Amino acid sequence: MLYLVRRLPSTFARLVAEEWLRNAAGALIGIAATGALTALIIGPSPNLPVLMAPMGASAVLLFAVPASPLARPWAVLGGNALSAVIGVATVLSVPSPVLAASLAVGAAIAAMSLLRCLHPPGGACALTAVLAAPQTIEDGFLVVFAPVVINTVLLVIAAVICNRMLGRSYPHQAHATPHSHPPVHPANLTEADFDAVLADYGEVLDISRKDLEMLYIELVSRAENANNLSGSPGRE
Repeated sequence: MLYLVRRLPSTFARLVAEEWLRNAAGALIGIAATGALTALIIGPSPNLPVLMAPMGASAVLLFAVPASPLARPWAVLGGNALSAVIGVATVLSVPSPVLAASLAVGAAIAAMSLLRCLHPPGGACALTAVLAAPQTIEDGFLVVFAPVVINTVLLVIAAVICNRMLGRSYPHQAHATPHSHPPVHPANLTEADFDAVLADYGEVLDISRKDLEMLYIELVSRAENANNLSGSPGRE
C-alpha cells in the first residue's frame, strides 16, 4: 500500500509527515474556532448556517499552502466577500438556476481577477449562494455578512495565529532558505525582468514574483558554489 502511495504524483516537491500533520492540526483548530465564534456572534438561527462549505477550501490554502498568493489575507477576505455579493446579486436577478450558477462563478472570477483578490473558494461562495437560492432570496445580502464575512475574518485570524505558532510567516513574506548560499556572482536582474518572464510564460503560476526571485538566486548560488568546490585545488 505504501508503495502505491509513493508512486502517486506529489503536489509538492517535499512534504514530510510532521509538516502535513501540522497543516491538518492547524485547519482543525482554525475551522473549530471559526465555527464556535461565529455561533457566539450570530446566535442561534434556524436560517443562517454557522459555517459555509467554501471555508473548508479556504482552510486548505491558509493552513497547507500559506505561502500561495491565493492565500494572502486580501485574496481570502476580498475573494470570498466579493464572490458572495455577486452570487446573491445573480440569484436575485436571474431566474434560471443553471444560468445563474454559470454567471455567478464567471463574474466572480472576473471580479476577483480585476481587484487582485483571486481566491478559488470564492467561486464556491458564489455558487453556494445560487444553490441555496430559496434561502438566499429570503436572506438577501445578509448572507454575505453572516456567515461569509464573519467566517472569513475569523479563519484569517486563526491562520495568522496558528501559522506563526508553527514558525511560518503569515501573511507570507518571501525569505531566504534556512541554509542559504551567498551568490558568487550576484545576478543583475530586476523585478521587471521576473515580471516579464512570468508575463511571457502565458499562464498564471501559483507563486509570487518575490518567492520566484529568491528561489532562482538560491538555485544559481548553489550551482556556483558546487562548481567552485569541484574546481578547487585538491579536488578531482
